[in-house]
Amino acid sequence: MWTGAAVYMLWAALSSRSLRHKRVVRNIEIEVSDSSSQGHLVSSQKVGKWLKQSGIPTVGMPFEQVDLQAIEDLVARNGFADRVMAYISHYGTLHIEIRQHRPLLRLLTDGVNSYVTAEGYVFESPPSSSLYVPVITGSYRPPFPSDYHGSVEHYVKKQVAQIERQIADLDTLKYPYYRRTRSNVKKLREIRQMSISFVARIFYGAERKGKLYAALRKKKESMRKACRYEARLIAEGLAAVERRQNDCRERQKKLVKSYEDFVKLLNFVEKVENDDFWRSELVQIVVRTAHSGSPELELVPRSGRHIILFGRLENIDRKFDKLLCFYRKGLSRTGWDRYRYIDVRYHNQVVCRK
Repeated sequence: MWTGAAVYMLWAALSSRSLRHKRVVRNIEIEVSDSSSQGHLVSSQKVGKWLKQSGIPTVGMPFEQVDLQAIEDLVARNGFADRVMAYISHYGTLHIEIRQHRPLLRLLTDGVNSYVTAEGYVFESPPSSSLYVPVITGSYRPPFPSDYHGSVEHYVKKQVAQIERQIADLDTLKYPYYRRTRSNVKKLREIRQMSISFVARIFYGAERKGKLYAALRKKKESMRKACRYEARLIAEGLAAVERRQNDCRERQKKLVKSYEDFVKLLNFVEKVENDDFWRSELVQIVVRTAHSGSPELELVPRSGRHIILFGRLENIDRKFDKLLCFYRKGLSRTGWDRYRYIDVRYHNQVVCRK
């Protein structure tokens, strides 16, 4: 009985393999999920067009000759996909399931045209895409280059680690100066120990010994002068290396601060999106980089013709509460078109300008 079962299993496996070699892909089904709430980054028709232009053989090809990994890589290269899975069903249908990223905002600043998710993943805006997310404009400089796509946190960590290596490499430039310092100290010690010979001190006369001492002092002074010059060169060399290291540390500090401000901006937009009133009231967010490097916000509301000077990303709840109170008790009486600028940057104040 067991022998018969084993023979049957072997025959079934060989038959299935032979049958699979004969089966071919009959059609393609592409499903793009997570697209209904905010719009479409890409359509299934566009993915099918990419697949056709790539030249990857699909329809009419045996199952074994279809490169599923190449299909997944083709879709993933376009940046919008969070997860791609390609497989062939028993009946010969090539399924391509795509889960797109869910962008929180779109950056249109300083040469950047990218979507950003709440987790800080950046990907280039696909052509002809339409998503209903807040748009960030202005002169804001994000902590990544304009052509970057991927996790901003990973990019910043990689850059920080690279700067750390640069600082460590610069440390090796100090070693020759340390060796020169030791040699210079040793030479100074030898100069202090220099003296006229024992015989000269005992047997030479005062006049001759005086001449020897004068020559020795002159020689020592000349050698000390050379050592002082060497010490100055060493100090200048070490200071130059230290300046380069400080520049690296300052660049690292600015990068970390820029990333922290970027995270604050994401949190700000997420807070606005989670509030029904502000999500419908604010139509544009303009972000500018101040002289200190921190982003400063200007908000364009739907109501009225004024601009809200929001300032830095701090005390956000207090500023929104103050602005909402002014909307209810101030503009509702004076009129929504009375002021050109409404400034909420100051403590317990709302400053208006016509």
